[in-house]
Amino acid sequence: MLRIEPPEQDEGKWLMLSEILIIVVRGIAIGSIFAMIAMSFNIVHGATGILNFAQGNMLVLGAFGAFFLANGASLGIWLPMLLVTGVVIAAVLAFQGWITLIPLRSSVEQDSWIISTVAVSVIVGALIMIYQGPFAYNVRGPAPYFRVLGVRTPGAYGLAIACMLFWFFAMRYFSRKTFIGLAISALSQDFDAARAAGLPVRRLQLIAFAISGLMIGTAGFLVAPVISVSADAGLRYVLNGFVAAVVGGIGSNLGTLIGGPLVGVVAMLTAYKIGGAYQDLASLLVLVGILMVRPQGLFGRTSARRV
Repeated sequence: MLRIEPPEQDEGKWLMLSEILIIVVRGIAIGSIFAMIAMSFNIVHGATGILNFAQGNMLVLGAFGAFFLANGASLGIWLPMLLVTGVVIAAVLAFQGWITLIPLRSSVEQDSWIISTVAVSVIVGALIMIYQGPFAYNVRGPAPYFRVLGVRTPGAYGLAIACMLFWFFAMRYFSRKTFIGLAISALSQDFDAARAAGLPVRRLQLIAFAISGLMIGTAGFLVAPVISVSADAGLRYVLNGFVAAVVGGIGSNLGTLIGGPLVGVVAMLTAYKIGGAYQDLASLLVLVGILMVRPQGLFGRTSARRV
């Protein structure tokens, strides 16, 4: 049989389409990680008014859980270890929340939470550096490669997108259909009214921290094969997660579904066309551009402030 070669012009178009697919698919997947960090920001912020800047290193801890407990393991081991890692990170976040909330008592008008959450992030990063060194570790997961219009893509990218959607709908159900979810939502409206109604405010706040840990721990575990599992990676992830949260609108999980992938695609495009060193700069430029047009974010709500 004769093998007919495609015209050079068509081959060039196909290569261009492949590049676009790589940027879009992988950008959305990386952006899904940023979106999950943003959602973990949202639940803690809604319950406490605090932005937990330790979430980036908690994501890395979840990835280290995959490295130590299930690196190259089969699906039968991977799934139980996923739950174990999520529960452990949830416990760590609940403890961090308890320490963070001690000096605040009933108010978040102080700045101590900024210092304490950044301090936790620094401590976790330093501990990883001491015990694991400055190296980046490779994690092998059970998800096989898949193809999108012929473009070969790691399975962990698909897991990242699936994890983002799972947590979005899980949090939507939790906040609307469960008593604890409704109570945590009430905290975001008015702390004093919630306390006057008899709600255990501090306990609900610690539950919010724990849920954020479960979310970010399982996310880090699932995406470990495609992220940088190292001591210095947490800052980069929390920065992009914060940008995704602000772009989407603080408190809006729907906004994270837009803000996260948007930041991810921009970062991937920047790395592909200019270089990876400029990814964070590109994310910050997206943040500045959105805030100039819509200061409350794409899906954020303006709120009245009593003066």
